[in-house]
Amino acid sequence: MIVRIMGEGQVKLADDRLTELNKLDDELLAEMENGDGPGFRATLHALLAKVRELGEPLPDDALEPSDLILPGPDATLEGVRDLLSDDGLIPGA
Repeated sequence: MIVRIMGEGQVKLADDRLTELNKLDDELLAEMENGDGPGFRATLHALLAKVRELGEPLPDDALEPSDLILPGPDATLEGVRDLLSDDGLIPGA
C-alpha cells in the first residue's frame, strides 16, 4: 500500500500494518468529534510518526498512485474534517 503524507511524500507500507494504525485513527476520529484540538494535534503527530516508522519512503521522483492520503503535520482540526470518512482517515482498517 502506498501512503501519501500531504506536503512530505509517499511511503510504502505493508497492508498488515494498517491494524497498528487503526487504533490511532480511532483516537483521532474521537478527538475530531469532541473538538479536542490539543488531543487531535498530538494524535495526528503520533499517527504520522507511526506511518514513517513502519513505512519505507519512496524516492521523491516516484509517481505511484496513493492508496491512502493523510494530512500533513500542520493540518488543522477543521481542515481534516473534510478528509474524514465515517471510518476515519484509514477506511476499512
